[in-house]
Amino acid sequence: MESAVLERFPSPGKGSGLRSRRRVRPGELLYRAEPFAYVLTKEQLGSLCERCLRRNEHLHRCSQCKVAKYCGKSCQKEAWLDHKQECRCLKNIKPNFPPDSVRLAGRIVFKLLRQSVCLSERLYSVADLQSNIERLSEEMKDGLRHLAETLQLYLKTEIQDESQLPPAIDFFQIFTKVTCNCFTISNGEMQDVGVGLYPSMSLLNHSCDPNCVIVFEGYQLLLRSVREIQIGEELTISYIESLMPTSERQKQLVRQYCFECDCLLCQNQEKDSEKLAGEEHAWKEVKDAVNKVRYPKSKEEWKQVLARCQNLLSSNMGHLPDTNIYQLKMLDCAMDACINLESWEEALCYGLRTLEPYRLYYPGFHPLRAVQLLRVGKLQYSQDMFPQALETLKQAYNIMKVTHGTDHSLMKTLMEIKEECEAMVRIQ
Repeated sequence: MESAVLERFPSPGKGSGLRSRRRVRPGELLYRAEPFAYVLTKEQLGSLCERCLRRNEHLHRCSQCKVAKYCGKSCQKEAWLDHKQECRCLKNIKPNFPPDSVRLAGRIVFKLLRQSVCLSERLYSVADLQSNIERLSEEMKDGLRHLAETLQLYLKTEIQDESQLPPAIDFFQIFTKVTCNCFTISNGEMQDVGVGLYPSMSLLNHSCDPNCVIVFEGYQLLLRSVREIQIGEELTISYIESLMPTSERQKQLVRQYCFECDCLLCQNQEKDSEKLAGEEHAWKEVKDAVNKVRYPKSKEEWKQVLARCQNLLSSNMGHLPDTNIYQLKMLDCAMDACINLESWEEALCYGLRTLEPYRLYYPGFHPLRAVQLLRVGKLQYSQDMFPQALETLKQAYNIMKVTHGTDHSLMKTLMEIKEECEAMVRIQ
């Protein structure tokens, strides 16, 4: 349905691209894509259903591999075609477990062997995917060769050698394509939960200041416009997190995607001075601390994270403004820790400090800002700050109706809280 809006075209210097066949308003759903293949991240195993990616405290484990877990028999049955051969591979390598990229590559191989027809290839097939192999650094190639060897060991119970693969496909080539073309699947609150391949969406080119965004509903990818787009105008998304200085964005794009961005934001190096404001020794210490944080799995670990955040935020008071991106990440980390420890009042203090930097770095319609406003609004509501919560939730609504759409499950959650808040304001 939505593909009628999109048109594939040659994009000079970039391979192919996608453009709009008609004028598009902000907030339109341009494409809804099912994945060719996807996997849950290792960190989320046991918390989310392998099939629908929904959180469930009572998941049912696959009786064979004891790894995959599902929210019920329906999801397990639907997932069996993708899990059947994988199941034997997972059993065979125990107690080891494959990296997410290896498990995803395995699912791609099995699906190619089945010669499955997939709706996610309506505009671009897996065979068409670019690998950029000739532009990869030797370091990157060495890393991919190691992953290819890991994949071969992982699949050996089902595939003895590369002669069983489809013509012109080998394990190394699969990884070169996976690296350049996969999407990180996030939940409604923009937290990473999986990795997936959506071939048609690989046609989208990058801009640090894009006219479209991608959000997910379960494993479904939704492409939405965030600005007015003219007939024939190229559709762009951001391949990377934009909360980085220009030089860091360029390094990541060159390393993973083999190109340098020439958008206006990169040409002007806009907001770089604000992003690294404050004393250099202070933000470098904070940067190191943030990079060392791994997603905690227990309250004790969250307490340790919070103590580290509190110590650094206190010692850097007056040395780093909240607009410094590493200070902002530290505030976000402290807020997450407080929420997980149910310290609502302290979480709100940290959350309020993030709103101005979020407004500065995510202007216009950006899903990350919408989600942050929703989180702060929920915390204000929990503290009976109903007028303030209502104002924050209204701001979240105005952005989210464009970035997520009115039918998204997160938007429905927002509407429920907003209506409850309006009722409390009327009572007061």
